[in-house]
Amino acid sequence: MRSIQNFINGEFVAAESGKRFDKRSPLDNRVIASIAEAGRPEVDAAVKAARAALTGEWGGLSTDQRVELLYGVANEITRRFDDFVEAEMADTGQPHHVMTHAFIPRGAANFKVFADVVKNVPSESFQTPTPDGRGALNYSIRVPKGVVGVISPWNAPFLLMTWKVGPALACGNTVVVKPSEETPLTTTLLGEVMNAVGVPKGVFNVIHGFGPDSAGEFLTQHRGVDAITFTGETTTGTAIMQAAAKGMRDVSFELGGKNAGIVFADCDFDAAVDGIFRSSFLNSGQVCLGTERVYVERPIFERFVQALKAKAEGVKFGRPDDHASNYGPLISQEHRQKVLSYYRKAVEEGATVVTGGGVPDVPADLADGAWVQPTIWTGLPETATVVREEIFGPCCHIRPFDHENEVVALANDNEYGLSTTIWTTNLSRAHRVAARVEVGITWINSWFLRDLRTAFGGSKQSGIGREGGVHSLEFYTETRNICVKL
Repeated sequence: MRSIQNFINGEFVAAESGKRFDKRSPLDNRVIASIAEAGRPEVDAAVKAARAALTGEWGGLSTDQRVELLYGVANEITRRFDDFVEAEMADTGQPHHVMTHAFIPRGAANFKVFADVVKNVPSESFQTPTPDGRGALNYSIRVPKGVVGVISPWNAPFLLMTWKVGPALACGNTVVVKPSEETPLTTTLLGEVMNAVGVPKGVFNVIHGFGPDSAGEFLTQHRGVDAITFTGETTTGTAIMQAAAKGMRDVSFELGGKNAGIVFADCDFDAAVDGIFRSSFLNSGQVCLGTERVYVERPIFERFVQALKAKAEGVKFGRPDDHASNYGPLISQEHRQKVLSYYRKAVEEGATVVTGGGVPDVPADLADGAWVQPTIWTGLPETATVVREEIFGPCCHIRPFDHENEVVALANDNEYGLSTTIWTTNLSRAHRVAARVEVGITWINSWFLRDLRTAFGGSKQSGIGREGGVHSLEFYTETRNICVKL
């Protein structure tokens, strides 16, 4: 069993209190690691180390020197690729191909992409006329915001943590990271990478624990933290925002979603089925950008439902390293109970269960894991609980529609506004509908395709701010104007 420590000022340290908590495998509920729970002393030490690094060796580096170090981080992640894959599979229970094709490579890419952005982004300057005719020159500079508190989620832990740590460090900040208590392994492993590459002490710190009355709350309340970035549930984001208001700290939030998929009758049918299957069931449905509401134009509705049913029933449950399997468990027993409660609620409210709705048959050695069936419903009104609330599991409700205006209204009738995916071969309609759906990101004939230079974030209850490319600089730096009288 692994023993996981906090990573503070370049060293792995236990908690002063001696408190620890168990990390259980989603596959079979075995305890696979013992984690040191950070208290106020550890959080305070991490923040102080991060503040000291701002004016120490790290703060004295040029942009080119920081970029070189971050390229080194990316290369070391790649060199230790198998270690990161193994750690993330242990944390999440998700299949090997998901780790190797998407989540771990993106983690390395996040450091390189943002290093390039910072190195190449221009600053603005203006020549300003003055009454004496001599003029003035105004130009801007970007400076680090300071110590950034990073609170990262469990569903794609390495990818989403580095999505924030990469630009924060590229801009010259220091970070204190609180990973989810469900997925501590890859974030801790990144501490080893930082030391191996020679990133100065105090630049990257990791504290483990929970939210209320634990590391998460202590970090968000700490007055030495200059900004907080968070990915997770909207309710947790609200609590963090309240804490950040004391001291007027800046926040960047990517929160919940109840995303719609829109399938028109003229779509490439097979591509649309494959795309909705991925968006509803990838990572066992534990993707913030996933599709839980599907609207299909009536002429192809029944055919589409049956095709998606066949794909959902074709998944193979098993361990991540079993190449005959392609589907993993939910993250924990607690989350499993939440998802199953929604499965029961759907039936209580009159859903037609097309497939799934319960617990799959798995081998005896996996019987205690957090397994649930991919599930499809039809027949519910838009007021139904499973149509309104984010479930974050492998499930979707499918409803027919008749007209473009109708489906746009249905897609927008929700308090969330994170993403949508549209499937049609009519390019004019694709552009028209995309512009009308109230979300931060829209995919046309695709899903989960990203250019990391583009803006990313949610609308309505799905978030505050935008990150990605130069948009990340708006959060991770302060822009200062300098005016010179000529």
